[in-house]
Amino acid sequence: MFSTPSINLSQFHLEPGMVVADLGCGIGAYTFEIAKRVGSTGKVFALDVQKVLIEKVANECKREGIHNVSALWDDLDDADGIGLQDQSIDRAVIANALFQIDDIQKFAVEVKRILKNKGQALVVDWSESFGGIGPTPQAIITKERALDAFKKVGFVFIKDVNAGDHHYGFVIQCNT
Repeated sequence: MFSTPSINLSQFHLEPGMVVADLGCGIGAYTFEIAKRVGSTGKVFALDVQKVLIEKVANECKREGIHNVSALWDDLDDADGIGLQDQSIDRAVIANALFQIDDIQKFAVEVKRILKNKGQALVVDWSESFGGIGPTPQAIITKERALDAFKKVGFVFIKDVNAGDHHYGFVIQCNT
């Protein structure tokens, strides 16, 4: 089984009214599922470095009448950090993005900055290359390396998530 956003998010505590950041949203596979779960009283910030993907997400929201998503261009490796306010986010989703980030430690600091105290992040990424799908073997960020980067900046491990045969997943919490 490949990684399925609805299954992964069912293992992550999202409630109506929450503010969630989808960091590295791509085509919006997680974004649209998050939007359903947080409902009309919630808010989703979908961020990606590829402008064409952000435009796709924004156009899909418009076409489907989804009003609780803001699709924003943002370089998660930018020296100025993630373009969201300090402690403004209840939950963050980081799916299939870590292998594309140059400085995971700096990224972890930024995720901590935008999350509210006791805010949580769901991290899902590739555990292996599979038949030419996903990152090259050299680009894979292991679960141990990812978890270590987040723990070093003060995140606490909450639980593992079954993210499919070729992915790992875990939930961490920001304790500021």
